[in-house]
Amino acid sequence: MVKEMGDVDITAGSGPIPPSVQFIRGPRSLTGFTLLEIMIAVAVIGGLLVSLISSLNYHLGIAEKHEFVTVASLLAKDKLAEVEMNPATQEGEFPDPYSDYHFASEIKGSSYPGISEITVTVSRGDETVKLSDLIENMK
Repeated sequence: MVKEMGDVDITAGSGPIPPSVQFIRGPRSLTGFTLLEIMIAVAVIGGLLVSLISSLNYHLGIAEKHEFVTVASLLAKDKLAEVEMNPATQEGEFPDPYSDYHFASEIKGSSYPGISEITVTVSRGDETVKLSDLIENMK
């Protein structure tokens, strides 16, 4: 059995609502959340989202750097093998889909007699990968 006392519903047998509860929740709102609770929840969720987005952005940057290093290393190894077969200083771009990667190969003598050093540099923008190898001089 439910009795009404002003605007507050009181369940039979439970007694009147203590004044402290009426003050915190208000006489009309015995269920639901207060504005303060909602603002705190939104602030916590907002902080978590900022942390999540920042972490995601950081890790995407790392993945992009790893992609460049992997692709540039493979292109440099391929070009190094090509230059070993036909030693010559070259410079140019790779064909599509790697047209934004540039290469330069250099052949110079080493401190060991009869041996030359081949250096291949692959770059994209301001990022660079450099590979070197020693070959026996061709006579």
